[in-house]
Amino acid sequence: MVTGGDSGMGQAIAEEFAKNGADVLVTYLHDRAGAEETCRRIEQAGRRGVASHTDQRDAGAVARLFEEVEAKLGVPYILVNNAGLGGGDSDVADTDIADWDNIIRTNLYGPFYCCQQFIRLRKRAGGKGKIINITSVHEEIPTPRGAAYGASKGGLKTFTRSLSLELAPDRICVNAIAPGLIRTPMTAKRTEDPESMQRQLPRIPLRRAGEPWEVARLALYLASDDSDYVTGQSFTIDGGLEMNWGQGA
Repeated sequence: MVTGGDSGMGQAIAEEFAKNGADVLVTYLHDRAGAEETCRRIEQAGRRGVASHTDQRDAGAVARLFEEVEAKLGVPYILVNNAGLGGGDSDVADTDIADWDNIIRTNLYGPFYCCQQFIRLRKRAGGKGKIINITSVHEEIPTPRGAAYGASKGGLKTFTRSLSLELAPDRICVNAIAPGLIRTPMTAKRTEDPESMQRQLPRIPLRRAGEPWEVARLALYLASDDSDYVTGQSFTIDGGLEMNWGQGA
């Protein structure tokens, strides 16, 4: 299962999983055409793809999602909590409570609801499995006017670590991927604007944006048997951005 599999990193992860033998259910909220394109790519790889319209802010909708995946593809073995929302962009004193709530419910409650349902199914199936939470470099890097987003991603990192300890006896591995600037529809306004990139690239030691397929290959490792001894970790993929933060102070 890959939430937010209609574009960007989610689409790349779903396609990579299919190329390596997985049937994949992807969720979408607004972009049905994108989700159908992801399913087309999954099927082109010879696997089964299912697109499900799901609002992960709604616990009931998430419960129905897991009933759907079990009915159509069987008990899921891998969960990638990729769906998320950017934004905020206001001082804390001026932040609209509804905007704060929307970001936290999407980026933190959504993965929590999905993990709850996934864990219940995996335990019923005898344990084992993989959970991959997509966080952000902002799980660590603070930004002014970005408190809501940072709180949601920092919270998801700590949730990942706590859950890894809780699920170790069940042999369910729980890890996170923390991307930096990746070329996706969410970042298009920055990555497709030469002036914006000219300002941002000096902060990234490798001097480029990352590509969705690079995140997908890391997700593939964390979803595979090769990572069975890896849990509770957050893997940063940011071209060195986090290492460069604060240099020159």
